[in-house]
Amino acid sequence: MVNIGYHASHEQFPPSQLLQWVQLAEQAGFTRCLSSDHFYPWSEDQGQSGFAWSWLGAAMQAAPSLEFRVVNAPGQRYHPAIIAQAAATLMEMFPRRFWITVGSGQALNEKITGTQWPSKRDRNERLKECVDIMRALWAGETVNHRGHVSVQETKLYTRPDYFPPIIGAAITPKTAEWVGGWADGLITVSHPPEMLKEVVEAFRRGGGEGKPMILKVQLSYDHTEEAALQGAHHQWRNNIFPSPVLSELHTPEQFDGLSEMVTLEEVAQKVRVSADPQQHIEWLQKDIELGFDELILHNVNRQQEQFIHDFGEKVLPQLTR
Repeated sequence: MVNIGYHASHEQFPPSQLLQWVQLAEQAGFTRCLSSDHFYPWSEDQGQSGFAWSWLGAAMQAAPSLEFRVVNAPGQRYHPAIIAQAAATLMEMFPRRFWITVGSGQALNEKITGTQWPSKRDRNERLKECVDIMRALWAGETVNHRGHVSVQETKLYTRPDYFPPIIGAAITPKTAEWVGGWADGLITVSHPPEMLKEVVEAFRRGGGEGKPMILKVQLSYDHTEEAALQGAHHQWRNNIFPSPVLSELHTPEQFDGLSEMVTLEEVAQKVRVSADPQQHIEWLQKDIELGFDELILHNVNRQQEQFIHDFGEKVLPQLTR
């Protein structure tokens, strides 16, 4: 049975509101929650940047039946030993309810440390080093490492009594194939069906056969098609660019400048826009057929309560029965 999750977008909403909405999502029948982990929003119109790790402790207490995930980029803004400690603390308090998903990050968030933004190849190498360090710390080892990151005689004392999975983030087939060789699963974002199929096949080809796969579905639902499309354009037009572009821009202002000429039609090609719950069901069923075990639904417009209520009533029962 597929699990359906709610995406908590810290770029778009204050953490206090997200806390209320994750409780509503739990009541509506969602079983998972994915938290973003940004320092900056993608645009001035989004306008928020709550600290995910503070929020996660409160949210996991407030919505006790949900399992939680966070998309994190260890290695620059965060030292991997600190992320290992933070994740271990959550997992000790809330056993088997938390997974960490990791990616190589974007300059938008990571460049705040004032250090050089590495090439994609170096970021991937750094990410794999961070994963190895975190796994060793969770296993109770004393870790020494020098590479893209450095760790000296580091041991983690508060640990969960199980070995937590690390899910690798990938947008392109090339990265998905690489992730398949070392990650415990895949998280990716919704694409047109043929491209999404390529990502899945690449992950399996690289060593991901039989491993769990999570899809973050970027959709816009409202009571009219026009409102859904306008809401998606207002909030998510900065996020439709290719991965190499999203990774390299440094400020919300740069994203806003690049998106000035983005049309409603271009947004509709990247975000699943519909006011019809049945249309969303059909799209999501195709994701399930591709082999995704978990669908995280991100309603990219600002109408969160309406989305949670309507999907809980009309969409989730059709997908999870």
